[in-house]
Amino acid sequence: MIKELRMVDITKRFPGVLANDRVNFDVRSGEIHALLGENGAGKSTLMRQLYGLYKPDGGQIILDGKPTQFNSPNDAIRAGIGMIHQHFMLVPALTVAENVALGLQSSRGPMLDLDKVSKKIDELGQKYSLKVQPDAQIWQLSVGEQQRVEILKALYRGAQLLALDEPTAVLTPQEVTDFFKVLRQMADNGHSLIFISHKLHEIIDVCTRVTVMRDGRVVSTHPVAGSTKSMLAGEMVGREVILEYDKTPFQPGEPKLVIDGVRVKGDRGQDALKDVSLTVHAGEILGIAGVSGNGQRELAEALTGLRPVTKGKVTVTGHDVTSATPAQRIAAGLAAIPEERMKDGVVRDFGVTDNLILRDHAGPPFSRAGFLDFAAIEHEGKKLVDGYRVKTPTLTTPTKNLSGGNIQKLILARELSRKPDVLVCAQPTRGVDIGASEYIHQRLLEQRERGMANLLISEDLDELLALSDRVAVMFEGKVMAVLERSEATLEDLGLLMAGVVPFAMQKQPA
Repeated sequence: MIKELRMVDITKRFPGVLANDRVNFDVRSGEIHALLGENGAGKSTLMRQLYGLYKPDGGQIILDGKPTQFNSPNDAIRAGIGMIHQHFMLVPALTVAENVALGLQSSRGPMLDLDKVSKKIDELGQKYSLKVQPDAQIWQLSVGEQQRVEILKALYRGAQLLALDEPTAVLTPQEVTDFFKVLRQMADNGHSLIFISHKLHEIIDVCTRVTVMRDGRVVSTHPVAGSTKSMLAGEMVGREVILEYDKTPFQPGEPKLVIDGVRVKGDRGQDALKDVSLTVHAGEILGIAGVSGNGQRELAEALTGLRPVTKGKVTVTGHDVTSATPAQRIAAGLAAIPEERMKDGVVRDFGVTDNLILRDHAGPPFSRAGFLDFAAIEHEGKKLVDGYRVKTPTLTTPTKNLSGGNIQKLILARELSRKPDVLVCAQPTRGVDIGASEYIHQRLLEQRERGMANLLISEDLDELLALSDRVAVMFEGKVMAVLERSEATLEDLGLLMAGVVPFAMQKQPA
């Protein structure tokens, strides 16, 4: 078993970027060590050097007192280091045993030895509470079970140290609880675990030590005991961060967005939305919770005109927009923050001001008699960049050169500057650092005060519970329930996200 891994003065440069600046990091046998930092802080670069994907430009990796060099992931695996990626590396059509054995040499030469693999999977599953059927196909498993398979793959290959990258991103609260039990048991058995997450409460719940990185450097390493979310967030950003928001009591206004019995086909021709009915009122944030892939993306696309509605009706501010074009929906008062900002939210090679006027460039004040008014465009661009704190070298800088958080602020500025009645907001803080997330949240709450109706689709339950007035839970294209925020517990949300109606919510017989 690995007793200690040390990364000493690790330096890694890319053209124009010092990604890791003399970073010191260590993890010991039997501990769960959190690696925390904003996007771009250098966490992923550090772990890629540990796993042999990058070579350090300076510094040393020391394993149990011996300097070590990993030239490939195979070198790291042979040394007992495994990595669990946020997006699972599994083949859906193969069984659990076939996925675990994939890439390994059979003990029977050209013949498969899946019986031996299955037996070993059962042994590991028993030892680490990672029970899964070896002959089950991956596509038949829940997301939580698929994650168990990823861990079993690493353990089967002899991993003694595991780096886990955002391991809870796609799990329900109940699956997270079970997963943490597995991690604690692995640590008790002597494994070393590196836990990379942006969910501060999870770090406090499960980790023993935490290292915080900022701008490629380590700013602190200390025990988790005694740490608070505010303290960790402040270390990440370098200033005090607001994590809880004071909201005025919810007083629903008139219905602004009405979704009535909507059905929508998915990419494979099956029903992705099944008779979905929801109403969002003026001055309300209605959150949509659910594990990824349960119809949230199709709902957003149906509302914004990117996917046809096959049955049902959608109205925005009283206008029937079921079959309307995106432009007609915008005219009715709809705005949108898309899930994939670089694909659907901006034109990558356009400058900042060009992207800010995408919606309204064809009319006054940005164009007159068919000609663009560049002075008016620059004036509006400067006003929005300043007002929404978009960090950009110039107004003509290609948008692709901005950070994810600044691109999201740019989209937010464009959409909210039009004072929409309804905002469909999909994953607004995905891939965005905690400082930008705080800013986006405050802007959304400001618009709630103004009377805007906001449909907030997010896989981050902390975000939903912090912002929403009501929470609707989706499972396999259906709305399982709509809960008042005061009644929405993590336990009930987790059950609903897994397709289970909590006992207290089940209708009792008359």
